[in-house]
Amino acid sequence: MASENSLSIDDININDSDDQLYHQFLRGDVSSYDQLMIRYGDSVTFYINGYTNNLRDGEDLMIEAFARIMIKKPFVQKGAFKAYLYKTARNLALRFCEKRKGVTVFGLDELNRELSDSILSDQGTGDGEKEAILHMCLERIDPELKEALWLVYCDELTYAQAAEVMHVSVKRIDHLLSRGKEHMRRELRKEGISNAYK
Repeated sequence: MASENSLSIDDININDSDDQLYHQFLRGDVSSYDQLMIRYGDSVTFYINGYTNNLRDGEDLMIEAFARIMIKKPFVQKGAFKAYLYKTARNLALRFCEKRKGVTVFGLDELNRELSDSILSDQGTGDGEKEAILHMCLERIDPELKEALWLVYCDELTYAQAAEVMHVSVKRIDHLLSRGKEHMRRELRKEGISNAYK
């Protein structure tokens, strides 16, 4: 049984913006920060897992990213909390990978379920089959393209937010997405899927 003070996904007021919740936290309302963790915890964990290839490590680094923001209480511009969080998480993941593996390449491994609905049109194939095809095709494209596609199409960051997270220009994100989609179209056509992207 959940404790009286615990927070669940049902407790989140979806009308509260990130800005409102973060501002309330800065004024002393810790439950607002809990709501931000519930809102973004899973997606940040999955994103970090693109670097660590280990969900347990991804979850630990997600918690560390939130903890760093909670302790430092940085000034975050209006509308920028999500990008700031992802950038913090990415920096932690890169450092973690450099120490552990010496390699910092973004991959998706098992994280293609969400992307399949964003990219593939209804082909009359089962979800499992679509996921398997998408996974195979994504693994054939450059890691930087994969990361840009993931941030924009799965985690729904804006081009500007994705650019901030990846430390590149908005123009570069646009270029990465265009190339990424073109590469995916080509790879998906090889698998008999001709009308990728809605």
